[in-house]
Amino acid sequence: MKDYMTIYKEWLDNPYFDEATKEELRGIAGDENEIKERFYMDLEFGTAGLRGIIGAGINRMNIYTVRRATQGLANYIIKQGGADKGVAIAFDSRRMSPEFADEAARTLAANGIKAYRFETLRPTPELSFAVRELGCIAGINITASHNPPEYNGYKVYWEDGAQFTPPHDKGVTEEVMAITDLSSVKTMSAQEAVSAGLYQIIGREIDDKYIAQVKAQVVNQAAIDKMQDQITIVYTPLHGTGNIPARRVMKELGFTHVYVVPEQELPDGNFPTVSYPNPEAAEAFELGLALAKEKDADLVLATDPDADRLGVYVKDAKSGDYIPLTGNMSGSLLCEYVLSQKKANGAIPADGQVVKSIVSTNLVDAVAKAYGAELVEVLTGFKWIGKQVLKNEQEGKGTYLFGMEESYGCLIGTYARDKDAISATAALCEAAAYYKEKNMTLWDAMVGMYEKYGYYKDEVKSIGLKGIEGLAKIQEIMEHFRTDAPAEFGGFKVVSARDYKADTIKDIASGEVKPTGLPSSNVLYYDLEDNAWLCVRPSGTEPKIKFYYGIKGASLEDAAKKSEKLGEAVMAEVNKLL
Repeated sequence: MKDYMTIYKEWLDNPYFDEATKEELRGIAGDENEIKERFYMDLEFGTAGLRGIIGAGINRMNIYTVRRATQGLANYIIKQGGADKGVAIAFDSRRMSPEFADEAARTLAANGIKAYRFETLRPTPELSFAVRELGCIAGINITASHNPPEYNGYKVYWEDGAQFTPPHDKGVTEEVMAITDLSSVKTMSAQEAVSAGLYQIIGREIDDKYIAQVKAQVVNQAAIDKMQDQITIVYTPLHGTGNIPARRVMKELGFTHVYVVPEQELPDGNFPTVSYPNPEAAEAFELGLALAKEKDADLVLATDPDADRLGVYVKDAKSGDYIPLTGNMSGSLLCEYVLSQKKANGAIPADGQVVKSIVSTNLVDAVAKAYGAELVEVLTGFKWIGKQVLKNEQEGKGTYLFGMEESYGCLIGTYARDKDAISATAALCEAAAYYKEKNMTLWDAMVGMYEKYGYYKDEVKSIGLKGIEGLAKIQEIMEHFRTDAPAEFGGFKVVSARDYKADTIKDIASGEVKPTGLPSSNVLYYDLEDNAWLCVRPSGTEPKIKFYYGIKGASLEDAAKKSEKLGEAVMAEVNKLL
């Protein structure tokens, strides 16, 4: 392979690359480290597609890497015989998102594949819905979710509406990696593409059908009708795609007191009010909580820029405080609410399923069991939950009731195959109305769940390790935990160890080994005694290694103590390696 300096010079000399790109590259001429970071490797096209810093270079997000990814996707679609079905394209509020969406559409069109591109920014779940609604072979979503402003990304969806999984992820990746000369990629002007009938702008007609499906997931409209003017909601789209659809669905369901955080209402790829637009972060809620106190709101909701993840704070009537719900908590709360309502209507079938990722709370297992639903575990990444829905459809057995992952994402219904914060917004407001009718807050409902099932507490710690050295350190930590993990963490003995890369589950006491039954993935999981657990995995979207863990306590205080002890033990083990 050519060295980074050779490729850098080729970009400066090749007439294929535009003048603005060359000007940017001339600006780093004396900075060898920066040149190396941009050109030492291709921006990795992985199982989530592309994600990287916007800028010139093969290890950056730019129109050339987007074209290359799209050419690879087009080559794969043609080999699959799906060129006549078309591809849906959506994009978020980030810098360069509209431009990247347009470039993708024009490369598809140049390959004879029709592109259906949304007119303006749209939520991720609507793209998932559109793929199936339009009968497309694939979908492209230009988003970097909740990453900092300098990032953008490119996600690929397959015809079932979920992000691509084997064999398609591998197939597309191989086609992308086979393109070594960026100037060989096909493109055409938007005008030519439209004239050829290969580039269509879509919008309202898909919006209306998508919103109708979100509203169709409501399980107790009567509760909303009764309490709609007694619930006060504060909402922030965090400068992203959620503003119009979230407000529309709340209004159409009947909620009358919805206040949007004005400073964060409009799309802005610089995300000026937060350091990064993540509804998991407390800073994302500062403005929303100030407005909530002013309006005496029942709940405060925040969707991330592509509106697939929802953060929430709920008011505790006793203390007057607003309490944050983690993704595990809000997911469990919604699972309990949806299943309890379905049970009341006699609508839980014998083959009902609740689906969760392996790093999500065991509280959901307890909820599923209480309502007689099968609990299905899948790998991290909502695409695996989407794949389970597809499997049910293909095999004609298994009824999907609810799916969630700890990273603030869930899906009620099967109209989309990705997590949907617009739907979760509607469902949480509905649940708030239902419980308010019983003189309960959502926090009261959460405490009621703990009383019923046990005080589960789940946490995640992550360590950011950037660049070439960081990547090597992440692998070193994984290998340590794989081959030399302690027999106990924080006083919790390891009962069994799962290695999803090796496809093994080892019982520590007996030494018995059995397969995990899930696809290969670089993930380690330790079942600990007393309902505790630990999972270690590199992030699929950021230069981080993540440590997920959970415990079950006898009270909120007991759970907090046990969780802190386990977390400290895990970090102490990691710090030996840093």
